[in-house]
Amino acid sequence: MTGFCSGIITALATPFKNGGVNTYELAKMIEYQIEGGADGIVILGTTGEASTMTEQEKAEVIATAVGNFKNKIKIIVGTGCNDTRRAVCASVNAEALGADGIIAVTPYYNKCTQRGIYEYYKAICGAVSVPVIAYNVPARTAVNILPDTAERLADIPNLAGIKEASGDMPQAVETMRRIRGKTDMFSGEDCLNLPILSIGGAGLISVVSNVAPSLSKRIFTLVKENRLEEANEAQDFLLPLISALFSEVNPIPVKAAYNMIGFDVGLPRPPLTELTDMNKAILRKQLQKAGLTCVC
Repeated sequence: MTGFCSGIITALATPFKNGGVNTYELAKMIEYQIEGGADGIVILGTTGEASTMTEQEKAEVIATAVGNFKNKIKIIVGTGCNDTRRAVCASVNAEALGADGIIAVTPYYNKCTQRGIYEYYKAICGAVSVPVIAYNVPARTAVNILPDTAERLADIPNLAGIKEASGDMPQAVETMRRIRGKTDMFSGEDCLNLPILSIGGAGLISVVSNVAPSLSKRIFTLVKENRLEEANEAQDFLLPLISALFSEVNPIPVKAAYNMIGFDVGLPRPPLTELTDMNKAILRKQLQKAGLTCVC
């Protein structure tokens, strides 16, 4: 399927406080996304640190997003797992709690075959009626959705897209050729947002839009209006901030960035660590250059 969501979809960080989820701050963060023009949010994804959260905490995040912002912004819930049964269960639960869609990372650690990847998504899509986005990020999972597998996945009725974060543009181009018109592609690498959009990407599932949703939305809008020179200028303007936000493993820098611009998101959970002082200085400088006011 195509057309589930387009534009800017922010891979949202999860705020923690006193050992749990800070639902008050989470609501403020989602309001910031809506005000900045974001079209959707991904909760409980990689940036959201879902792998270190309890099932109760995940339910709190979904309840906060759905309970306060349903029909105001698309709410897409991360449900991927290296156990297909658990991924299916999480997907069914997210749909029951009101998610607009699902995003499921490829099975990690097990290193399944391409057939295994296909069967995994077939099982998830078959268990829910909401749209499902497949998330391809081999650097984290050790498996890669190859173009011929993407082509097969595109025939699943509620497979709404592929978040392409392999960093391999030749692969992305070939995948786009095979899925075009059948399902959508979303950029999953902020540094490649412009080229992914230029080959027909439906939108960006972005980290930088956590702190700069309006700047990210501008790139998308300019591309869709065929104003490519201006789009390149907008991407060039944002690249130094993108680089600073990936100076250490995501979401370490983006949580530091949120705190710098006045949110209270806390620190990443172990084994992730706090951003180093050197990278904090670089990040603060780039936030300011991007026009964001740092309060600390």
